[in-house]
Amino acid sequence: MTERKVRVRFAPSPTGALHIGGVRTALYNYLFAKKHGGDFILRIEDTDQGRFVPGAEQYIIESLKWVGIEPNEGVGFGEGIYAPYKQSERKAMYKQYVDQLLNDGYAYYAFDTAEELDAMRERLKASNVDSKYDAITRTTMINSLTLPEDETKRRLENGDAYVVRIKLPRKEEVKFHDEIRGWVHVNTSTMDDKVLYKSDGMPTYHMANIVDDYSMQITHVIRGEEWLPSAPLHVLLYRYLGWESIMPKFAHLPLLLKPDGNGKLSKRDGDKLGFPVFPLEWKDPNTGEVSSGYKQSGYLPEAVINLLAFLGWNPGTHQELFTLPELVEAFTLDRVSKHGAKFDQNKAKWYNQQYIRKVDNKILVEELQKQLEFYNIKAVEKYIEKVCALVKEKISFVKELWDYSNYFFVEPSVYDETVIKKRWNEKSPLVLNDLIELLIGTTNFTHANIETAYNHALDRNEVTSKDFLQMFRVCLTGVAGGPPIFEMAELFGKESTINRLENAKKRIK
Repeated sequence: MTERKVRVRFAPSPTGALHIGGVRTALYNYLFAKKHGGDFILRIEDTDQGRFVPGAEQYIIESLKWVGIEPNEGVGFGEGIYAPYKQSERKAMYKQYVDQLLNDGYAYYAFDTAEELDAMRERLKASNVDSKYDAITRTTMINSLTLPEDETKRRLENGDAYVVRIKLPRKEEVKFHDEIRGWVHVNTSTMDDKVLYKSDGMPTYHMANIVDDYSMQITHVIRGEEWLPSAPLHVLLYRYLGWESIMPKFAHLPLLLKPDGNGKLSKRDGDKLGFPVFPLEWKDPNTGEVSSGYKQSGYLPEAVINLLAFLGWNPGTHQELFTLPELVEAFTLDRVSKHGAKFDQNKAKWYNQQYIRKVDNKILVEELQKQLEFYNIKAVEKYIEKVCALVKEKISFVKELWDYSNYFFVEPSVYDETVIKKRWNEKSPLVLNDLIELLIGTTNFTHANIETAYNHALDRNEVTSKDFLQMFRVCLTGVAGGPPIFEMAELFGKESTINRLENAKKRIK
């Protein structure tokens, strides 16, 4: 048999903002597809119209575009031969397969009201029995298995509300191979007769999911661990519909966990600990509540991609920084963990820091100029670019540019008290006097010549660099840390450097 072209899909529901865990699922699908020369599809699963949230669909599309993992085809990305890609627009195709299941005895009509279902659950609960609609309980309920055939027909003709349920065998082992977890075995005695279709003509997730994957020729279903309990049902549906020979391979990804490892990562965890769990900022149309996103929090898309790739996967090497093409080359499902992956906020910042160091300085100039405008500070673009080149090694987020560079534009008036208490002594003013004198006499104000003058001033006063270097930095900037000090002084220029040292000598006691 000819091997099929790899086709995978990311199939979110438009019920709210796309969680960062969903972006990871999309990423792994994308990497797998590209690794095998296949197609990556975006499908919107909107069968549950009651939970539809306006704006959620567009948010999903924009999020994928921002992180740079665009599908080959799908909602918002161009239509292929398998369109439409929105389940609500595929409504007409599902009924023929529901009818097939009914005719073959693998499904049945159920007419139970909500009150009758509640009564059944309460009855089972009182008997300490799992309250599920299954091979045992269905014999006591109102469905086409217990009603006379003519009664079922009459109810359907009268337009009575109904659902179609799958008819599971009472005790049968269902097994399938998961590409991450190995063989999975489930007995149907632990499952219930899930609803597949409703009288309003809408399929449930389970039915639509299977039909769409079949009709779109999906070869691999790579999805979150939360769908693992549904997989046995899906395996049976493939079997009952006669599609078992082309059933896709399953791979269930590990959960994204809270930083402490206790439970699934949620929006509340992000709010509490101060990090986003959504790719983009999201405003809930129902409550008006605004949730921050990775983009608005200052993360670069390349950093987010690298971070997500390592939340549940490892390359088997010590390499931690990967471009997207490098991830495609390295990615394999057999290196995806079975166990949950803890979100590490510090690691997320580290990734962002690494990618900011790679950013073109001209891009950082644009961001710093915006921050300078806020403080009504004007500076030459060439100077700003040199500042960015010096401070980019220190920042984790672009929004921190001003915090780490303000002393390049405003001379300090306050000085780090901790350093002063530790380093300032009776020789400090003497060193400063000599250093100022030597710098005044320096004609070519380069970092090398500044360092030479600095060393001469230390030698004159028999002071070591270890005892004075940090003090020198505080005199120039007011703070204890920063970029290489002599390169920094060169950028300040001769006049500003000398002026800063004069002011420090007067103010520091």
